[in-house]
Amino acid sequence: MKNLLAPAFAAALALSTSVWGQAGFPAKPIRIVTLTAAGGALDIVARSIGQKLAEQMGQSVLVENRLGAGGNVGAEVVAKAAPDGYTIGMNTVSTHGINPALYGAGLPFDAIRDFAPITLVAEVKNVVVVHPSIPVTGAQELANYARANPRKLSFGSAGSGTSQHLSGELFKMQTGTEMQHIPYKGAAQAIPDLLSGQIHLMFVSIPDVLPHIRSGKLRAIGVTSRERSGVLPDAAPFAEQGLPDFDVRAWFGMMAPAATPREIVGRYYSEIVKALALQEVRARLSGVGLDPVTSASPEQFAGFIRQEIAKWAPVVKASGAKAD
Repeated sequence: MKNLLAPAFAAALALSTSVWGQAGFPAKPIRIVTLTAAGGALDIVARSIGQKLAEQMGQSVLVENRLGAGGNVGAEVVAKAAPDGYTIGMNTVSTHGINPALYGAGLPFDAIRDFAPITLVAEVKNVVVVHPSIPVTGAQELANYARANPRKLSFGSAGSGTSQHLSGELFKMQTGTEMQHIPYKGAAQAIPDLLSGQIHLMFVSIPDVLPHIRSGKLRAIGVTSRERSGVLPDAAPFAEQGLPDFDVRAWFGMMAPAATPREIVGRYYSEIVKALALQEVRARLSGVGLDPVTSASPEQFAGFIRQEIAKWAPVVKASGAKAD
């Protein structure tokens, strides 16, 4: 999804004209529920946007960290909150892409029916890195090497069912290759084993491995999104390397409880787009490896979520991934 700031901003302003005069809203503090610990990328997004919403809407904004179950704990809080506009929250590729299939009937909410999507706000591009001992420099070479050495290559991830894990599974599905998945409890635990050669490759967020790529300790052979990364412009997308349907990115969005009035959802959309247009906000997000996104209206974001759920369901099934 391209970053189309000007059209999105114009659409947001047009939508907001019907709600600027909404009497009394907001009349009390707003709560933003985020899904990870303080200081992480998602938390930085929530607090950066929250600070600007407070300034723009004239009310204090409280950020609440609710951790657990791949983001499901915090998402459930939003799903069950009163639909009055005073609780909104973050959602991610995990909660509204992978987890519906990963958790199945155990998911404590319906990712479609229980939410009113507001907009996408940021993406994290993933890069595919290999240990220098693996003689490949691109996607097709990796596929050929894996075919010649079935199940001898291992790839690490931040955990079973994460977007990093399923990126590897999607690669296996699209190339007909076999590789062993080694799950870790976070990318920080996996990277030392990759650096030592204990595992051979990773599909991992760029900020986690950028210093090691620059030092030559790891080789970047491509990015998983359709777009190139400004940080690694020479790493071609796998979609340009013979895998046209390969498009994986970790994304963050904002949502409200289902039945939140459309006018309030529209108000938040316009205010969030305005916040993300600010250079200081964009610089803060870019500084931690995030790409701000301002191209998804509430309706477009709802369609995007449906597409993500449909895309990841067969990958989760084929991988045999289970919720930790």
